[in-house]
Amino acid sequence: MPASAAVILATACYGRTIRFWEAPSGINYRTINYDGSQVNRLEITPDKQYIAAAGNPHVRLFEVNTTNPNPVTSFEGHKGNVTAVGFHKDGKWMFTGSEDNTIKIWDLRAPGCQRNYECASAVNSVVLHPNQAELIAGDQAGTIRVFDLTANACSREVVPDVQEVAVRTVALASDGSRLAACNNDGKCFVWRLAERDTSRFEALKKIDAHASSYVLKCAFSPDSRLLATTSADHTAKVWAVNDANDFPLMRTLTGHQRWVWDCAWSADSEYLVTVSSDQVAKLWDSQGDTIRNYTGHAKAISCVALNDFSAEDGK
Repeated sequence: MPASAAVILATACYGRTIRFWEAPSGINYRTINYDGSQVNRLEITPDKQYIAAAGNPHVRLFEVNTTNPNPVTSFEGHKGNVTAVGFHKDGKWMFTGSEDNTIKIWDLRAPGCQRNYECASAVNSVVLHPNQAELIAGDQAGTIRVFDLTANACSREVVPDVQEVAVRTVALASDGSRLAACNNDGKCFVWRLAERDTSRFEALKKIDAHASSYVLKCAFSPDSRLLATTSADHTAKVWAVNDANDFPLMRTLTGHQRWVWDCAWSADSEYLVTVSSDQVAKLWDSQGDTIRNYTGHAKAISCVALNDFSAEDGK
């Protein structure tokens, strides 16, 4: 990744701190205290001006390019851990998912929650389709739901495996062509989404990704050619996404000593950042080698956010 202020890399831990890093050097140049809760998820706004930190039971928005230690906004309304957060591509609104069985949409220009979607179980993961008109969520009961924001309703429910095996994480390819979902049994399911009716799922592959160990995060690379998974088995894995849809394993990333909770890709799909309960964040290159360790957190690192997209990337 380039040595530039345009590269924003942040991690958060159960020690209630958020740290910002110089990606190439590994220097921690800023730390924010997150009072009252651990941080479950981080997300940087598309314009790189703010970072959202999802806690329990709130989401707080901090300035990225200042030294202000206080949140500029706090979003209150959930009644449990907030496990998912993300933004509309133009930064107009934010979506959140929570263990209180709900998904909420927040207009960043207005107070309060504008929409609320009920789920039957705790929400573990939510992603926004590239069409900006659908949210796809995975829950603790093992169900995937598609919410059509235009119709303001749930348009599809899919149970990929045995009921009650929690869907821990969901991910969408940047071109909207494929959806991945991983569960607590170590399996990763991949579907093709229909171009016109994106609520239609065509099963492509069931990957035995992490041998009966929790898969904690999955993420497609920005070029949609790779799929990363992280696990409680202390590893991350990178799978090839090809026309044959057989998803061969490209490499296994070993070096963490405990659960690997989260990961994030660089804009060029050449680098991957992983974070772990071992209190270390690692930067991996395309060959699967560790090229930087980020150390300083006093407790398990729960999440990571990386944004090194430029205007030319269309982000």
